[in-house]
Amino acid sequence: MKVKDGIIGLVIGDVLGVPVEFYSRNELKEEPVTDMREYGTYNMPKGTWSDDSSMTIATMASIINKQGIDYDDIMDNFCEWAFNSKYTQYNDTFDYGSTTIRGLERYKEGIEPLKCGGSRPRDNGNGSLMRILPLAFIKNIDYKTIENVSGLTHAHGRSKISCVLYIEIAKSMINNDLSIDEHIKNSCEKIKEHYKSHEELKHFKRIFDDDWAGEIRSGGYVIDSLESTIYCLKTTDNYKDAILKAVNLGGDTDTTAAICGGLAGIYYGFDEIPIDWIESIKYIEKVISLCERYEAFCDEN
Repeated sequence: MKVKDGIIGLVIGDVLGVPVEFYSRNELKEEPVTDMREYGTYNMPKGTWSDDSSMTIATMASIINKQGIDYDDIMDNFCEWAFNSKYTQYNDTFDYGSTTIRGLERYKEGIEPLKCGGSRPRDNGNGSLMRILPLAFIKNIDYKTIENVSGLTHAHGRSKISCVLYIEIAKSMINNDLSIDEHIKNSCEKIKEHYKSHEELKHFKRIFDDDWAGEIRSGGYVIDSLESTIYCLKTTDNYKDAILKAVNLGGDTDTTAAICGGLAGIYYGFDEIPIDWIESIKYIEKVISLCERYEAFCDEN
């Protein structure tokens, strides 16, 4: 069941990163994350997820409820999360990005959903990339729809292309038996062809060229998150090592690991995720049930 593989893979990455978000790479070299931790940055219990998982869950819940993609309903769910703490474990919305919140506030003011997302270059945080994975499981999803779902909060071309590339890699992993390098290379070729005249392609050069010389940055910038994810996948050979590598890059640890975890979960499968990690997460059975219902929707559509 690839939905469960990917979504639980994402949630685990998020959970591992939450206690050490904003820790530096040097701090994590001194005391690396090797297992689930508790408290830390947000003083939350072990196994707590953040905005990455909540917004992913909210997206899936909307698509199941509406039997398709309804931009208003997705935004309604995002607002329920941000302002009423729905889709959290402890009725506590403790982590969110400024671009995301500005988009949701615009929606609450009555602006139509596809005009709410930030479209300035400075609005290219990773807040749409971290929640876009559910679209990979919809069989005939098109690039424009992926762009639109990104654009609910992050409407700049750089963020939209990042989301489309991520979904291409995920769909390749779902549908083809290839190496990680092949999945990424083939997906990059599709993106280069589709967006060949787009000025934003220059920002993806390092990924396209498979050039990992120099520093791997792991802050909240969408390109850095995508590069970190691909770097961690390319330099490990199992789910656990990929996720721990992502967390221990430091910086935006929960989101880097969530984005990486979604792809690693699809590629390696649910059974490769440490069971004690899964069992440490409160309400994980509800997420698994949601995955089953979402998979049924995707199979029927």
